Amino acid sequence: MALGLLLAAGVGACSLGAGERAQLGVAVSRDGTPISYEVRGKGEPALVFVHGWSCDARYWREQIPYFSKTHRTITLDLAGHGHSGAGRKRYTQKAYGEDVAAVVEAAAAGARGTSLPPVPDVSAVRTAGGGKVILVGHSMGGPIAAEAARLLPGRVLGIVGVDTFDSIAYPLKRAEMEAMLAPMRKDFRAGCRTFVEPMLSTRTDARLRDWILADMESAPPRVGISTLEETFSLYLRRESAKVFDGLGVPIRSVNADLWPIDYEANRKHMGSFEASILKGADHFLMLARPKEFNGELEKAIVALTAKRTVP
Repeated sequence: MALGLLLAAGVGACSLGAGERAQLGVAVSRDGTPISYEVRGKGEPALVFVHGWSCDARYWREQIPYFSKTHRTITLDLAGHGHSGAGRKRYTQKAYGEDVAAVVEAAAAGARGTSLPPVPDVSAVRTAGGGKVILVGHSMGGPIAAEAARLLPGRVLGIVGVDTFDSIAYPLKRAEMEAMLAPMRKDFRAGCRTFVEPMLSTRTDARLRDWILADMESAPPRVGISTLEETFSLYLRRESAKVFDGLGVPIRSVNADLWPIDYEANRKHMGSFEASILKGADHFLMLARPKEFNGELEKAIVALTAKRTVP
């Protein structure tokens, strides 16, 4: 099944050279939740890295030093993750998209040396303008990037998924959903480990494997379970692909070969979709195979920049 859509990664400081300083900020999402973010580097289009389920921006630590040499890079912690606020009752894909849009707007204002007052509705700051961006989303961060792109008309050159978009219209059955959620409701740490472990390759460095498992199972259970319930419900209601309908943004993906990609079904909703595959990689390929992954991501960025396609 399309498990790749249901994981993610998030925030944290990335250690670059001693001369490189990050711009730290806090954006205000539509519902008033504070969203922590970090900006490094210069150059357009800006690259916005979106994590997924029970992770944070530290999962992009192998990408930020590389891409901030030529691009403005933005990492963030989605609500309930990392350093961001965790006061929501429901953690929906749509609300996560509002988190990303709020950060893009706040970071654009910061780049111009201006400030935007906290507002309850992200639409109130859409007119702030700013440069073009490419949204890069790992796992669940892919669909979240699509939600954000809808809130940023004319700003998004494209979306790059990272081990996601294998089957955006997967016909999930309720029994499948309950089989994955029941262990986490009983014991989140153990259930999370059982859920994530098959997505890691035995060829991945053991220390990295252990770190990912320990880190993800330490996420807030309330946030983790709510996020999965809300995400799975989109598949149950056959609404998971709707966010891509009419989006008008080209989409690419850099995937492992854990799950087959349903190109035909994806393109019915996406319009423009291409993928590259790292054979033998696991779900966390950006950490486990950074050199190869960065090369493939760079190719995708160059292709999207050359198209200059906007909605």
